[in-house]
Amino acid sequence: MGRVFIVRVDHDEDILIELQDLAKNENIKSAFFYMLGAAGSADVVTGPKEKCLPPEVNMTSFDDARELLGAGNIFFEDGKPKVHVHAAAGNKNDIVMGCLRNHTEVFMVMEIVIFEITGITAERVYDKDIGFSPLRFYH
Repeated sequence: MGRVFIVRVDHDEDILIELQDLAKNENIKSAFFYMLGAAGSADVVTGPKEKCLPPEVNMTSFDDARELLGAGNIFFEDGKPKVHVHAAAGNKNDIVMGCLRNHTEVFMVMEIVIFEITGITAERVYDKDIGFSPLRFYH
């Protein structure tokens, strides 16, 4: 294991952009993180429309304040950091769970703990047959 980062993302900031910028600025090539806080809006992939490859995804959005708990990783894709995070976000009216995409705006604050992973060489490589970029490990 490498460095550990304790990160605070503030109200109206975008979690995905902040994590990508941090990874770029700190040269984080491989990491795992968890986060907790609240989101004011987000786009969320909530699974495929049908069980087939490559999948056509269901996209759900929300723009009300929700408590959020998530986990994800950071690996490089095409020479730059790629943040991959799955989370559950809910309030008294609704819960949505899935892969955060495009934007995720913080409501109040989001606290994130990032664990850098050392001793491996891995990156995301796009695979057109399955429609996404799984991890590829190198020796």
